[in-house]
Parts: sequence; C-alpha cells; structure tokens
Amino acid sequence: MTSLPSPAIDLSADEARRIALRAQGFLGAPDRRSGVRGVLRHLGAVQLDTISVLARSHELIPYARLGAVGRDTVEAAYWTETHAFEYWSHAACILPIEEWPHFAFRRRAYRTRPHWHHDLPSGAYDQVIKQLRAEGPLTATELGGAKNKGEWWDWSESKIAVERALMYGEVVCTERRSWKRVYDLAERAVPDALLHDDLDDAECLRRLVRLAGEALGVGTRADIADYHRLKGEQFDAAVADSGLVPVTVRGWDKPAWADPKALETTPRGRHRTTLLSPFDSLIWERARTERIFGFTHRLEAYVPKPKRIHGYFAMPLLAGGRLLGRVDPAREGSTLVARQVSLDSPKAVAPMAQALREAATWVGCDAVRVERVDRPELTADLVRALT
Repeated sequence: MTSLPSPAIDLSADEARRIALRAQGFLGAPDRRSGVRGVLRHLGAVQLDTISVLARSHELIPYARLGAVGRDTVEAAYWTETHAFEYWSHAACILPIEEWPHFAFRRRAYRTRPHWHHDLPSGAYDQVIKQLRAEGPLTATELGGAKNKGEWWDWSESKIAVERALMYGEVVCTERRSWKRVYDLAERAVPDALLHDDLDDAECLRRLVRLAGEALGVGTRADIADYHRLKGEQFDAAVADSGLVPVTVRGWDKPAWADPKALETTPRGRHRTTLLSPFDSLIWERARTERIFGFTHRLEAYVPKPKRIHGYFAMPLLAGGRLLGRVDPAREGSTLVARQVSLDSPKAVAPMAQALREAATWVGCDAVRVERVDRPELTADLVRALT
C-alpha cells in the first residue's frame, strides 16, 4: 500500500455521516432543476437490477432524492439524447456518457482476458457487428435470439458475441426495452469527442477514484475502491494524484480520504425521509453502512425464504439522516402491502408511515396495508399513522 501522509483534518463520526449524506443527495435542498440527469451526474453511477417490487432500482434512486418524479420521466432522462450508457462499474450501471473515456482501462482489460466459458464460432462476432451496422439499434432477440434451448445461462452465439462486443467497447447498451438491452455501435451512440480510448490506465483510475470520493464525500480505501469496483492496488496507485485529501474520522479504524469541496462548508439543510433501494449507492457497501449508520443490512432476495429475517426486498428507511428500520413491500392491485415492517424504535413509526404513503402515491396505489410489524406493540400506531 501507499505510504500515507499524516491527515491534517480530523472529523467526528457524526460529521462524516452528514458529509456522506450530502454527497449522496440526501441532505440539503434537492436539485430539481437538474432532475434525474443531475442525480446521475452527481452519483456517477446508478445500479441496474432485475428485481422490480415497487419499481426497478434505477427508478428508485432518483425517487429517493427528488421525490415523486414520473417513472417515464426517469427512463427518458437516462436514455434520450445520448446522455448515458450502460456498462460495468459497481455492477451493471447506468453511467453518464461523459465518463466513457474513463472506462477505457476496463475495456482494455476485457480485450486481453479469457472469454469466460463461452466458445464463439469464427465469424459470429463479425456477423453481429455487420447486422448492427445495417439494422441497429437491436436487442439480442432481434439479433437472432438471446438463448439456446438449455438453461438460462445457455446464451446463443449472437448473445455471446454482442455481450463480448459490449465489454470491448465496440458496442454500447443505449437503453433497456422491456428490460432487454438495446445494443448499438459505439461509433453511432457515443459522441465523437468522447469516442476514444486515449487515456492511459493511470489517468482513468485517477478520475474514477476522484469521482467515487466526490460521490461518497468521505470514505476508506475499501469504500472508495468499491464504488467502481476497483482493486485496492489500483486505488493505492491513483489516490495521491486524485485530489482527495487524507482525513481522520473518529471511531473509524482505517485511514480515510475526503473530497476537499465537501470539507469547505458544514453540511446543513433538510433531511430526506424515504425508502431506499437495497442497491442504492448510499448503502452499497455493508461494512460502510454499519460504520456510518450502525445499521446492518443484507439483501435477502437470494436467501431461502425460511432463512429470511427482514424479507425478500427489504428497503431501509432513511429519516433525519439515520436508518431507522426497513420494510419488505409488495403490490396488490392499487394497494401497497407492507409485508414485514421492522422498526428500531417508536420514533420510527411516523417517518415509516410518511415514507409508505409517499411511495404508494408514486407507484399509483391509493392504500397501504400492513401485514406484520416486528414489534407488534407498534402495529396499531403505524396503522393509525397511515390513515
């Protein structure tokens, strides 16, 4: 690891928490003029996921920060006017188009690594490129079918080829249509000024470390590296020239770095009360979430049902800058169903009711039904607060 300069700035754990909240867009007035695109630029990456309960995660991210922005508006903001592209960052993410040059290091790495376990017949790759050039943009189905007749991972030749071209950067995912990736040639989809791999790995990594530090406000080596899934040694090589400054955070047992702009003013303003997607970048990293909020959260969608504690898609409740509980939601017609509600204390009842009402209205529900509360003595209070 890099030898670390002695931090000149000492932060309390509470100051670090508030810096993190402001950096992620949850403290202070929301930037409604910049809207969804502003949220994307500010965060640098919005994770995609197949699960849709209230809405898909990439819709929940701007909702949590801006309020009830229309879901069609969200999709249009991401995918029109070559504003964004989908690529591998923290996971499969929507990324601002201006960051295309800074993922050149990852495209180069994909071009030199083994091609998973998928064999690709000679000519199949070139055929997909030829078809996209003649007919694109196209989904994998339109390219000839996404799957063979085997298990779900048994991709067709055209799907293997186009995904490989996506990783290499010759093809871009420009939108999702009925959750299917829509592919086009990078030469058409990426503005000419951005369509290059001119930046060397060191410059790409410096930029992504800086972006992650700005989006987090303050973080440890693991926090910042995890944001765009960089390796620890990549962070080490880039951090000194990234513009981030070393800080000490009381109660944190590891070195930290902060965005210098985040240190210029004290975080103030209104706190958002909202439900968070489990894939929200505020809570991406479990160790960070526990360190900052004293809150242990795990996505249980892939946990066998009998072993779940909080539910399939438990969404943490953020209120007053704290994580106060969680709810596992569902929809039945025009009713939002709180299948399981977990509340840390009686003080969480009112904000949970507020967050459930707002979420219900946003997704077009006109009622909320509570099925189970982990503290039964609070059930009546929550039901009352919802009426």
